[in-house]
Amino acid sequence: MSKQRDHGGGIDAAAAKWGGQRQDWVDLSTGINPVPYDIADFPADSWTALPDRAAFDALELAARRFWSIPDDASVLAAPGASSIIAQLPAILKGTSVAITKPTYNEHEAAFLANRWQPTTGSADVGVVVHPNNPDGRIWAEHELKTQTQIIDESFCDVTPDLSHMLLAKKPGTVILKSFGKFWGLAGLRLGFAIGDPDIIAKLATQLGPWQVSGPALDIGARALADTDWASNARSRLATDAIRLDALMTHAGAQALGGTDLFRLYRTNNAQDWQDRLAQNQIWSRIFPYSDHWLRLGLPAPSDWDRLEAAL
Repeated sequence: MSKQRDHGGGIDAAAAKWGGQRQDWVDLSTGINPVPYDIADFPADSWTALPDRAAFDALELAARRFWSIPDDASVLAAPGASSIIAQLPAILKGTSVAITKPTYNEHEAAFLANRWQPTTGSADVGVVVHPNNPDGRIWAEHELKTQTQIIDESFCDVTPDLSHMLLAKKPGTVILKSFGKFWGLAGLRLGFAIGDPDIIAKLATQLGPWQVSGPALDIGARALADTDWASNARSRLATDAIRLDALMTHAGAQALGGTDLFRLYRTNNAQDWQDRLAQNQIWSRIFPYSDHWLRLGLPAPSDWDRLEAAL
């Protein structure tokens, strides 16, 4: 059995330790929009029939329009960005990879599983998370120096003006997008790889046919076309991020950054803070490489009073 890597989530384990039922907990350990896109009715054959080419084409068209994808870049939908991350090292050429830490740990794990050598110097492949998880670092174009470049923009939809999507037409570039975070539907398992047609074609072969479910195709296409919802969500998330920083600063934490989907704080003792919140059935994120960093997602509208009381 493989070792479980450090991630957010894990409410069942938290409840087993601190008590309460799963439904009693507020999960602030992830960076998922707490006000998800509304799932309206969709055709029954989304469940009962194998997805056809038209459904994939509709999703791809919606993605191209929403993210302003260059015409000469390819687009591939997948069952979550994590599935793309796991497959890319097997199809890329080279032996060395540069991943600046701290960042999302699945990138390094995937390359190590394929016997790549991580390095802090020159490398065959470079990986950046933009904005970075957990500190929100933004990567400038001149910092992306490797011939083959993976740009993980899973949290970039709150700040679309910062996207490096124009680089998707550059040979050797792959940009990753996660649907579940900004639209708040992580359980749908939908992500995108965008960029070099040769790399995307190999990735498509690895993932196989019907790689995205019918419901995900339908919901994804409708949500990506709903630009009014996206605009309203960005406005609300930006306001709530400021509110969360003010609340945590008043409680004695120091705001270090993040995105409008999660915030990072420096505390005197992150484990103590997590324990105190957990005693009130509020789950947060701490990190094995820092005794002081605490990360919180944004509360849902109904959960702000609980967080304030717990603090």
